[in-house]
Amino acid sequence: MRDFTTDHSALALNTASLGHNLEGHGAGWSPERVIDACAERGFGGIVFWRREIGSRAAQIGARARAAGVPVVGLCRAPFLVGPLAPVGRAAVMDEFQAAIDMTADLQAPVLTIVVGGVEPGNKGVTESLKRVTERVAEAAPYAAARGVKLALEPLNPVYAGNRSCLTTTRDALDICDAIAAPNLGVAIDIYHVWWDCDLPRQLARAGQRIFGYHLCDWLAETADVLLDRGMMGDGVADLRAIRAGVEGAGYAGPCEVEVFSAQNWWRRDPAEVLDTMVARFRSLC
Repeated sequence: MRDFTTDHSALALNTASLGHNLEGHGAGWSPERVIDACAERGFGGIVFWRREIGSRAAQIGARARAAGVPVVGLCRAPFLVGPLAPVGRAAVMDEFQAAIDMTADLQAPVLTIVVGGVEPGNKGVTESLKRVTERVAEAAPYAAARGVKLALEPLNPVYAGNRSCLTTTRDALDICDAIAAPNLGVAIDIYHVWWDCDLPRQLARAGQRIFGYHLCDWLAETADVLLDRGMMGDGVADLRAIRAGVEGAGYAGPCEVEVFSAQNWWRRDPAEVLDTMVARFRSLC
């Protein structure tokens, strides 16, 4: 495993940790201010959300590279299925393509995909996962042509109904196997996979198809399954054991801190949040 105790250049900020993924949360820092704050602290990368980028993808990407904190990913593709997805296949695929274009314009290597929940009128996840597979297979060649990798992110099963019918690394890799596109892989998020006893085997199976690794923690007494994630070390996830599996599979990319925390970290000074990330990353991750 990599030693982060004296070198945290692998640390990347996902701006959701500052509340930037949801309207009305966080301190409202501009992308430029976030870039500068990360550069001052030696972060090695940054992951923005589409809502922050607007029509300025090329400008923001260039600004980040000039500061030495390149954009290493984008959150996220639209929901592809389920009650929160755009209405109709054409609308889904148009927005999917737009997200790929934004990723390419940022010169970010990876677009994260959260697939969406169970399709209205269906029961269980099987048919919805089939539709996910079809839509990702259709988009993968376009993403490859634009130099973008697609990372399927399985979510904790608590979100299966509305946000992600894809709930295990096993099922994500099954989709990767079915599509067999070299630019399709998985993102491993501590919050969503820490509980899975099959995870070590699936990480080994994934190998070079791990395109992202997301850090946070699961609070034993979580008050909100969406917006009460823990900072690393405050919860019950075995952070180092999971990283050992991820890196044992061959992953050597950014470690992206993504903490949704409406009642705690999002209410703090972003400078404090960033400083805490550095300290926790170097000592606990």
